[in-house]
Amino acid sequence: MSDEINLKEMPVEEILELMQEDLYDGLADEVVEEVQELLGREFAPLEIMTKGLVAGMDVVGVDFRDGILFVPEVLMAAKAMKAGMELLRPLLATTEASKMGTMVIGTVKGDIHDIGQNLVSMMMEGAGFEVFNLGINNSVETFIDAIQEHNADILGLSAMLTTTMTYMRVVIDGVKEKGLRDDVIVLVGGAPLNDAFAEDIGADAYCKDAAVGVETAKKFMELRKKA
Repeated sequence: MSDEINLKEMPVEEILELMQEDLYDGLADEVVEEVQELLGREFAPLEIMTKGLVAGMDVVGVDFRDGILFVPEVLMAAKAMKAGMELLRPLLATTEASKMGTMVIGTVKGDIHDIGQNLVSMMMEGAGFEVFNLGINNSVETFIDAIQEHNADILGLSAMLTTTMTYMRVVIDGVKEKGLRDDVIVLVGGAPLNDAFAEDIGADAYCKDAAVGVETAKKFMELRKKA
């Protein structure tokens, strides 16, 4: 933290604004100091997460969508967010009030590309979701087991190859056979996909990038909570 900034003399609202700015700039150490300062003042962990970290990542997501920020900058911001969350996570009650929802995400069987889905995972965490990232080359059984184990609200399927994107249908059909389809929102993404393909395989939506993925997930969760 710069010598010019004395956190102890700053009001809470200014610290939250500074946290958002430092997160945007990918300054993990500064974000951690700001979280520690607010915790020292007994400011609620949930408020720090929503008004500081999540609010900051919302701006990152919008600027990424609009082409103002690019992948390396978003990754830096996401790492700063995760550094702050490391302090908050043990303090947050594991209730629906403390998270947007739960997501299981992974690259489908036969595909070893993971940069895109890793970015989605970090941005979803930044938006307040609990994310279980299964990594690459996942079978239908692996996805189903994870949905059941974590009681997932959202299933994210990623593929970067035309030869593996068809396996998404296998996963969705398997989820249907297990009687889980009505309980889980299915979002798909990857370079060769489009809206028509997502509709054809029975997914709820195609997300062209991580920012759209976060916006879409939030929209579906809001609709679910209203229902």
